[in-house]
Amino acid sequence: MRQPAANEVISVSELNRQARFLLESGLKTVWLEGEISNLALPGSGHIYFSLKDQSAQVRCAMFRGSNRNLNFKPVNGMAVLVHAKVSIYEARGEYQCVADHMEEAGLGQLRRQFEALKQKLVGEGLFAEEQKQVIPSLPNSIGIVTSPSGAAVRDILNILQRRFPAIPVVIYPTAVQGDTAKTRIAEAINAADGNHDVIILARGGGSLEDLWAFNEEIVARAIFAAQTPIISGVGHETDFTIADLVADLRAPTPSGAAELAVPDRDDWMRNLQQLERRAARSAALFVSQLELSLSQTAHRLTRCSPQAVLQQRSQLLDELGRRLRQSILNKVNLNKIEINRLENKVKSNSPKAAVQNKQQKRGLLRVRLQTVIQQTFEQRSHRLAVQAGKLHTVSPLATLDRGYAIVSDSGNGKIMANTAGIKSGQHLTTRLSDGAFTSTVTGVQTTPDDKN
Repeated sequence: MRQPAANEVISVSELNRQARFLLESGLKTVWLEGEISNLALPGSGHIYFSLKDQSAQVRCAMFRGSNRNLNFKPVNGMAVLVHAKVSIYEARGEYQCVADHMEEAGLGQLRRQFEALKQKLVGEGLFAEEQKQVIPSLPNSIGIVTSPSGAAVRDILNILQRRFPAIPVVIYPTAVQGDTAKTRIAEAINAADGNHDVIILARGGGSLEDLWAFNEEIVARAIFAAQTPIISGVGHETDFTIADLVADLRAPTPSGAAELAVPDRDDWMRNLQQLERRAARSAALFVSQLELSLSQTAHRLTRCSPQAVLQQRSQLLDELGRRLRQSILNKVNLNKIEINRLENKVKSNSPKAAVQNKQQKRGLLRVRLQTVIQQTFEQRSHRLAVQAGKLHTVSPLATLDRGYAIVSDSGNGKIMANTAGIKSGQHLTTRLSDGAFTSTVTGVQTTPDDKN
């Protein structure tokens, strides 16, 4: 036989490591059913045992982190159902199963029945979210389907009384355990359906066998067929039943179902008071905004009145007159400064001819200045007269000066442009150029339109 190459030789540890990898990646997890033997319970809290059937056995280990959830004590000879990962204990090269779940073998059959029914009902859409009914926020009445003598019904009634005592409650008594329980639960649901706004289906905690009635198909179909929303509160938080999956809302416990069925009265009243305050604030804000809008509208109407327009034009006329006077004054002052400058310049030149020449220029400048001043004054006066004429033209008073009158309703001040709005007995105010008088209408005459 040839000698192996150095890279072909592996250690025992490497062999066990590769074998472990192949087992764990190939088989992953399995369910095993068998009888416990060679049970060992060391102080570490781990459990070591063999699982055997009539012709074979396999070593198993269940570590402390997984076995703390066991609800029974394993013993030799006990038939169990184990969920485990196939592996190898590398230190000794021993093939073993590492269990993460163990239950008594009888429960295995129930779990298989549970999964089979669950898959069947999933296929029919009994668990679909779109089939769920909405739980009312404040029911008018509540039906309770449960045992009349159990602790669950007492817990439910205490919580309903504490949270919202005014809501009527009706108990539909039924067996919740035993051979007849499934039929009686379905009948109680049918009896309660249509008589209340919500139904609570409840039972206290127990083993899988104790809760099995709530995993029966007849109960699931009664829940699904009910027209009334149903809240399930079966067992403890870790217990899940078929009834929980079909119900419109699942609560972890019967007490939790009562909490979900009704609001807290004090919270409800606080929310109602908050809504009232918000409504009052909204109404006050609306009124305030409406008042502001009316005020702004009235202000705009005031600005558009003939009196306001006349006041604005008068103010503009005053401003134009002020600017004209200031412009003339500025021009005069500038010319005075120029005259003074020229006089000073003349005085600085002593020859007589220069003096006469400067005096002649000064005379010419004075003539020109007077001419410019006169022309400027005439131009500005003309512009002022034109603006005043325009203002007088658009003024309602000018219309009155030409013999016209403005007629308005004495009550509301509305201008009467034609006879359409005038009635006999109506009080009218007539404004002329030098005053106004009030009259009462004794008759109305209209001028026919010229249709030719």
